[in-house]
Amino acid sequence: MEERATWFADVILPLAVPNLYTYRVPYNWNELVKPGQRVVVQFGKNKLYMALIKRLHQVPPADYQAKYLQDILDKTPIVNDIQLQFWDWIAAYYLCTPGDVLNAALPAGLKFSSETRIVRNEEFALDEVKEDFFTEKEWKLVIALEAKREMSMDEAAEALEVKSIQPVIQSLLAKGFARVKEEVKDGYKPRTETYARIVESLTEADLQKAMNDLEKKAFKQLHLLMAYMQLSNWHTGNHAEVKKSKLLSYSDCTASVLEQLVKKGIMETYVRDVSRLPLSDKAIEDANALADFQQVAYNDIKEQLKEKDVVLIHGVTSSGKTEIYMQLIEDALQQKKQVLYLLPEIALTAQLVNRLKKRWGDKVGVYHSKYSDNERVEVWNTLVNPKDRNYSVIVGTRSSLYLPFNNLGVLIIDEEHDSSYKQQDPAPRYHARDAAIYLAHLHGAKVILGSATPSLESYYNALQKKYGLVELTTRYGGMEMPEIDVCDVAEEKRKKLMKSFFSPFLLKNIEDALSKKEQVILFQNRRGFAPFIECNICANVPQCINCDVSLTYHKKADLLRCHYCGYSTALPKTCPACGRPDLEVKGFGTERVEEELAIFFPAAKIARMDLDSTRAKHSHSQIISLFEDREIDILVGTQMVTKGLDFDNVSIVGVLNADAGLHFPDFRSPEKSYQLMAQVSGRAGRKNKRGKVIIQTNSPEHPIIKQVVNNDFMGMYTEQIEERRKFAYPPFTRLIEITLSQKNQDDLDAVSPDLAIELKKRFGEERVLGPEFPIVSKVNNFYMKNILLKIEREKYSPKVKAMVMEAMAEFYHKGKEHARTRIKIDVDPQ
Repeated sequence: MEERATWFADVILPLAVPNLYTYRVPYNWNELVKPGQRVVVQFGKNKLYMALIKRLHQVPPADYQAKYLQDILDKTPIVNDIQLQFWDWIAAYYLCTPGDVLNAALPAGLKFSSETRIVRNEEFALDEVKEDFFTEKEWKLVIALEAKREMSMDEAAEALEVKSIQPVIQSLLAKGFARVKEEVKDGYKPRTETYARIVESLTEADLQKAMNDLEKKAFKQLHLLMAYMQLSNWHTGNHAEVKKSKLLSYSDCTASVLEQLVKKGIMETYVRDVSRLPLSDKAIEDANALADFQQVAYNDIKEQLKEKDVVLIHGVTSSGKTEIYMQLIEDALQQKKQVLYLLPEIALTAQLVNRLKKRWGDKVGVYHSKYSDNERVEVWNTLVNPKDRNYSVIVGTRSSLYLPFNNLGVLIIDEEHDSSYKQQDPAPRYHARDAAIYLAHLHGAKVILGSATPSLESYYNALQKKYGLVELTTRYGGMEMPEIDVCDVAEEKRKKLMKSFFSPFLLKNIEDALSKKEQVILFQNRRGFAPFIECNICANVPQCINCDVSLTYHKKADLLRCHYCGYSTALPKTCPACGRPDLEVKGFGTERVEEELAIFFPAAKIARMDLDSTRAKHSHSQIISLFEDREIDILVGTQMVTKGLDFDNVSIVGVLNADAGLHFPDFRSPEKSYQLMAQVSGRAGRKNKRGKVIIQTNSPEHPIIKQVVNNDFMGMYTEQIEERRKFAYPPFTRLIEITLSQKNQDDLDAVSPDLAIELKKRFGEERVLGPEFPIVSKVNNFYMKNILLKIEREKYSPKVKAMVMEAMAEFYHKGKEHARTRIKIDVDPQ
C-alpha cells in the first residue's frame, strides 16, 4: 500500500443488514489490515461490534461519512478468500444477509459483544446537591455507584431490585451523575497451564551447590527438585516440559515447597496456552483389503471422478460404503489434500471417529455443536495456523462446511438423503449437501454422496448424468438382507390381541432374541411419554399457551411440554375445562415405550436415545458405547437410531408405528417414510446372521410398506418421481417458501394476500400458491401464513431471487401493518 494513502474497509457486521458497511482505516494501520481479519467497529450511536473485513479499497462511501476502525483483533486473517466467496453464494442463493452467514459461520468464541456499563461521573459534586435532587430509586443506584464507581446493567438491576432500570439510568444521565460506556467482551479464552522448570541461567556448578544445601536444610525441596529431574529426563539434556500439577502430585509435595524453590532462584514457573482438544493415539491400523465388489465400485468411482465432480454411491445397508470412503480419504491424503466427512447427526460421529482415528490418528479432527465454544475456536485456529497438530480429515455435522479449509480435495456426504442436513432456523436456511457441492467447486474438489436410500433429487441428477452413479447391491461378508414382517395392528386390535403398543408377534421375537443374548432396537419417531392427554368426559386436550399445538406429556419430569417453544406446565390433577379428574394419556412416545418394556421384560437392560436423553455433551457416545459393549439389551429411539450405526449383535428391529409419517400432508412424506423404515431395517443382522424387522402398521397394503418389505427403492423412486412430475414438485421445479408472521391474526389475514399479489405480478398466477395457514399456524404467539413459489427448473436463475426481494420491498412500503410483518424465506424447503 502507498504511504499515507487513505484506505477504506467494507466490513460484514454480525447483524441482519443487507449491505456491507464502510469504515476508514487509520493511516498507521494501512500495512496491518487485510481481508478476513476481525475488527472492532462502532455502529449506531455508541455500540461496538466485531466485524469482518470483506475488502479494502480507496473509494469513500457516497451516502455517509465513514467512521474509523476502532481496533484490529487478528494479526493474520482468520477467514480466507474461498470462504468469503462461499459466504457470498450462501447469502445470494438462500436469500439472507451477509451478517446472517457470518453469525452461522464463525464459532461464538470468535465473536464478541459489547456490554453497556454505567460509570460514576467524577466531575459531579455529590455533596453539593440537595436530598430531594434524586428520587428514592435514584439514590439507591447513586449509593451503589459511589461504592463501585462503575457497574453492568445487570448489577444495576440487582442493586435496584427491579427488572426495568432504563428510566432510572436515563434520569441519572440527564442529571449528570452518571455516564455510560461500551466494554468489549471477548468470547474466546485460551486454556492455560502452569509449568515448572529449573532456572535456565543456573550452571551445573550452581545447581550442584544448591542441591547440597537443600540436602542439609530442606530435604522436601530437594525431593521435589529430584522429582522434576526424573519427569523432565533432565540428565538426557533434552528436557521435557513438566506441568506444575503433575510435579506436585508425583512428588507428593505442596505448592509452598515449590514456592520456596522459586524464591531461592533454583526453579521457576511459567504459564502457557494449552489445547482443549484431546490428543489421540497414533494410527494403529492399516487399510482393510476391499472385497471384490467393493474394489469394483472403488475403481468405478475413480474412473467417473475423471469426468464428474460429484458421484453418488447408492449402496444397500451394510454394503461397506465406509471402507470405500476410507480408501478415497487415503487417496486425498497421499495428494496432501484435506478431507471433509459430513454426517447428519452428532450421534454418528463417535463410532466413525474411533474408526478413522485408528487409521490416521491425530490427523482426524471433529467439529459439531456438542463441542464447547472454546473447543470449536481451537479447531478453527488449528486449520488457520497448524502448530501442535495438523488436521487433514475433519468429521462434522453441517456447520463444519464453514471451517477455514485451504486445500480441500474430497468432500464426503454420508446419508446424503437426511433432512438433518437442512438448517431450519435461524437464517441462513442452507442445505449442507447442496452447499458442499458449491464449496467443492470453489476448491476444485470432488464430492462423494452416499446413501442406502438416496434423495429423489440426487438420484434424478445421477440418472440425468449430472452426477456419476455407482450401485452397491451386495452386503459385505455375504450377509443377507433382513427378513421383514408386517404386523396389521388394526386386525390385532380388532381381535383384542395387542398388548399395550406391542403386537404378540413382536413381543415373542423380542423374547426369543433376549433368550439368545441378542440385542433389539425399537423405533418410535416421537419423544416424550405421550403426545397428549385428554379428558374422557369433555374431550378437552391441554394446549400450549403460545402455540397452536397440544402439550406433550413427559413422565420423568412430570410436565406437559411444548416441543415448539419450550413452554411447560405441571400435569393437571383435574380437567382445566370441566373440572373432572378423568384424564388419560393418549398415544405413546419413546419414554412410554421404555417404561412399558420394563413391565414385559423386567430383567432386560433398556435404554432410550432421543433428544431428551442425549442433551449432555458425551451422552450420544456413552449410549452407543454401552450398546456396543452389550451393556444394553433393548435400545428405544427416535430417528437417531436409524442413521448409519453399526452394531453386530442386533437381531430384531421393530418399527412401532409406521403410519405416523405415511399420512403426513407433505409431498415428501412417502419418500421420507421409505427412507426411515429402510434405514432402521438396515440395523438388523449387520454382522453374523440374518436379522428380522417387524413393522407395525394399520395400512399393510400401503405401497410404501410393500416397497420397504421388498427392498424396492427403484419402485418407490419411479412412482414418486412420476407424481412429482405430474404435480410440478422438485426435482422438476424449485421451491421457495415464504412465511409471514404477526402477533395479530386479523392483521396477518389482511396483509398476507398483498405479498401474494406482488409475487403473482412477477411470476404469474400458476406459480404462486397461498397464502395458507400451515399445519401448525401459531408458534411463540406469532400467527403464520405460507406462500409457496414454484419455478420450473429450466427457468430458475438469479433473477428469480431479485424479483422476490423486489416484491418484498413493495410489500413493506404498503403501510405500517405491512412493515410490522415478519417474513422468513426458505429456499428449497425440506
